[in-house]
Amino acid sequence: MSMRSQLNAAGHRRDGLWIAFLLHRLSGVALACFLPLHFLALGLAINGEAKLDDFLRWTADPLVKLSESAVLFLLIAHMLGGMRLLAIESLPWRQRQKPIAAAALLAAALAAIAYMLLGA
Repeated sequence: MSMRSQLNAAGHRRDGLWIAFLLHRLSGVALACFLPLHFLALGLAINGEAKLDDFLRWTADPLVKLSESAVLFLLIAHMLGGMRLLAIESLPWRQRQKPIAAAALLAAALAAIAYMLLGA
């Protein structure tokens, strides 16, 4: 296969909707990795007040707050990506889907930033 045909074959990977597809898959993997840690933190409440208090003090660290915003971004991006997939499967194709995918990404980013600035 020539170099030009290889570039054309991978050209779809530069498309905005492919990036939305990739973000949806990667956010799902990241959330799946986060969930066991979340359950571990919840389990600390069962093991005693002191362990939970130590953990809660650790969560006040700015890096932890920043990662909470990242998790919120991933959660919203994954949810909106899933809604996009439902729309693709259920509704007729529209050329407006690229701007809608970009708007969903922007909404996720704005929610994460708002959480970081206001909720943290």
